[in-house]
Amino acid sequence: MLKIKEKKTTVVSALTARTQLGQILKRVQGRQERFLIGRRGQPQAVILGIDDFMQAFAPAPDWLERSWRAAERSGTASLSMRQIDTEISKVRAGRRSSGKTRSAAR
Repeated sequence: MLKIKEKKTTVVSALTARTQLGQILKRVQGRQERFLIGRRGQPQAVILGIDDFMQAFAPAPDWLERSWRAAERSGTASLSMRQIDTEISKVRAGRRSSGKTRSAAR
């Protein structure tokens, strides 16, 4: 079942969407609004932000959510790619020096 939060949905005509697309995109991103695009009174399409889409239609699995929370608590969520690469290199060097292989560590 989808976990969809109540968000403001604004109905606009296709003409308005076409002429005001820049403004609609700003509102989608900034205010997290959704837009229902209609043509001749019939709904045709929806515009929503990528975060809104991911949350509603492709949510992260529970294990990934737990991993993100653990990274936030430990402070590792803010590491740069260079810092992450350095940490990986340290762990690999430690394994090589102690003679542990990946299969032996399991």
